[in-house]
Amino acid sequence: MLYTYLKALHIIFMVTWFAGLFYMVRLFIYQIEALEKPEPEKTILGNQLKLMARRLWNIITVPGSILTLTFGLWMLIENPALLKQPWMHIKLTFVVVLFAYMFKCNSIYSQLQKDVAKYSSYFMRIFNEVATLLLFAIVFLAVLKHSVNWFFATLGLIFLAVLLMLGIRLYKKLRNRKS
Repeated sequence: MLYTYLKALHIIFMVTWFAGLFYMVRLFIYQIEALEKPEPEKTILGNQLKLMARRLWNIITVPGSILTLTFGLWMLIENPALLKQPWMHIKLTFVVVLFAYMFKCNSIYSQLQKDVAKYSSYFMRIFNEVATLLLFAIVFLAVLKHSVNWFFATLGLIFLAVLLMLGIRLYKKLRNRKS
């Protein structure tokens, strides 16, 4: 019974964590674009977006990641047999990649808090899709477990990545036409 509650909490905080990551990178895009605006718009938007990013990062994203990790580890302690399953090894690998992504987001967040933009808004739109791919991979592994055909799963992720990139390019073309 405890395991079921831990699983529910793990899922809730995983959703919170991903919501924070998705919105955080959107804020990065807006911050980068705000840096290109003329004054006083640049300062007004920049200060507001920095405040929003700080609150999102410190109140939602980081606590969501910590609680997801806490309840996930607790689930593994309650059911150590999961660690013998190949799908779990792959899922945990994706989770490590997700933490690396989050640490990169933290680096970008810190730079933007100082008004330093090392990446373009276009790059950040592509970077945002890394989290989407990780979300798909992690959820499909957790739900389908042994029934995943690795070949088709890999093809599915590649297909999704291609669709996301095409969508980003289409959005960029439409946006450039409006300008």
